[in-house]
Amino acid sequence: MDMQTLAADLISRTEKAVEQIAGLSAHTGITFKVTDIVDAVERDLPADYPAPTAEGAPTRRDVIAAITEDILTGAMYEDHA
Repeated sequence: MDMQTLAADLISRTEKAVEQIAGLSAHTGITFKVTDIVDAVERDLPADYPAPTAEGAPTRRDVIAAITEDILTGAMYEDHA
């Protein structure tokens, strides 16, 4: 899986987790944290899902957390053209 495909897949998985957890939060009134989203995404990843291996590179959890923040703030959907 190339990096662009991997990034798109991780974004899609994270969007789904945000929708599910935010929806549950809205219905129950229970708040959630970014780590709840990260945990949900990690749980649903296949065992052989690629993770960054370069020394000093952000971990996969760090990447998912950054994607989550961008989704929640709307930055993911801003037009940067």
